[in-house]
Amino acid sequence: MFADSAKIIIKSGKGGDGHVSFRREKYVPNGGPDGGDGGKGGDIIFVVDEGMNTLNDFRHKRKYAAQSGEEGKKRNCHGRKGEDLIIKVPEGTIIRDAETDQVIADMSGDNRRQIVLKGGNGGLGNQHFATSSMQAPKYAQPGQEAIELEVRLELKVIADVGLIGFPNVGKSTLISHVTNATPTIANYHFTTLNPILGVVDLGDGRGFVMADIPGLIEGASEGIGLGHEFLKHIERTKVLIHVVDAAGTEGRDPIADIYAINKELEAYNPELLKKPQVIAANKIDAIPNGENEILDKLRAEFEPKGMKLFPISAVSGKGLKELLYHVEELLSGLDDKPIIYEQEFFPELHFLNNDAYTITRADDGAFELEGPKIEKMLGYTNIDSEKGFLFFQRFLKEQGILKELEKMGIEDGDTVRMYGMEFDYYQS
Repeated sequence: MFADSAKIIIKSGKGGDGHVSFRREKYVPNGGPDGGDGGKGGDIIFVVDEGMNTLNDFRHKRKYAAQSGEEGKKRNCHGRKGEDLIIKVPEGTIIRDAETDQVIADMSGDNRRQIVLKGGNGGLGNQHFATSSMQAPKYAQPGQEAIELEVRLELKVIADVGLIGFPNVGKSTLISHVTNATPTIANYHFTTLNPILGVVDLGDGRGFVMADIPGLIEGASEGIGLGHEFLKHIERTKVLIHVVDAAGTEGRDPIADIYAINKELEAYNPELLKKPQVIAANKIDAIPNGENEILDKLRAEFEPKGMKLFPISAVSGKGLKELLYHVEELLSGLDDKPIIYEQEFFPELHFLNNDAYTITRADDGAFELEGPKIEKMLGYTNIDSEKGFLFFQRFLKEQGILKELEKMGIEDGDTVRMYGMEFDYYQS
């Protein structure tokens, strides 16, 4: 069974609690604190699996949780880190927040592995809280809480060319003739209920990936029938081939069909109409000799709009060579980078919105930031990496913390302290 969407619940591992304990050894009557730190919770990591082409597995299992970190132990022993959970998905899978529908990750192109939810950091053991005035602290830091999120997985096929057209116009026959795809073909509407991918090999290393997009109907952009399920697969394609029944074997008007389909594309996403379009006038072998009126009308109507027409027979193969080489020429003039959806939803930021923070001025003039919001974010972010540091900068900006610092009179070169870390402030 082919499945191109699913809803699942993912949960990162909770950080292990820090431990409270004291040295108890012979001849050491008043040993100091020796409680170890808790282990970090496991991450939720999505990975592209080249052998997968469906989201069917996620229909049977809905909850996925990484392992929590262990509590710290006595004698300064740290708790064990929780195991990460690897979730394998097909290439082209988009991970969205189920509530906002915003993109968390697009598993396409170079993005083969992404940490979607980070496990909580382990809490510090009581050994870290000993001071000259409190030599026997009975407090340890709890581990950071896990993050739980409902996400929607959406598989959008990755193909260079999309075949579009009303049901039963010959798209499945066409793709089976020119590629290695083997769709089920029968004489009834909605023959193809799933997108079919195939590779067109033109020789000399030339070729492209073609997708048979299931038949559209009027009202598809409003979700009528399986409209949205079909239309979403067109978004990643670069060139669209309108397949029409030039012989009118089912009493359809091919000109009206093209306008109707483009209307649905525009209603769903106006950007789709910017893609190059080609017309494959199919079933010419069923047109009586000398009756080319419909082909002439199609040319007159659409070629001035930049949509070149190719009379073809998907059954006999007539005209297919010319069509395919023209499409390959169109593709060669386009950007060959895959269409990737940018991240819009950042789980760590979302779960920190309600946490407080404080900014104070130290005696030496430094600005000190404290509070659960800051501490948690530092725990979720690898500041040592360039990507992590930029992410943290974005967090400070989006939370209004940078603006607050500016109100307090911070200037370039001033020091900012956060939980043992120091940064020099420079306005970007």
